Amino acid sequence: MQEPKSQRLQFISSVLSICVGCGLLVAGFIVAPTGQIHNSVLIAFGEILTFIGTVTGIDYKHRFK
Repeated sequence: MQEPKSQRLQFISSVLSICVGCGLLVAGFIVAPTGQIHNSVLIAFGEILTFIGTVTGIDYKHRFK
């Protein structure tokens, strides 16, 4: 069974966004001051994860039964 193009695009954008976010976190360790991640990097990573969640269909109002 072949998945629709929209799902493939969602998956690709999610994987690329996660890679960019992880790159930000790694860069946060490399750039001075070494070993300390700035708050702006953490906020950007959180925004990226929120974007990925909305693209893949996860919402904040999810209810468990």
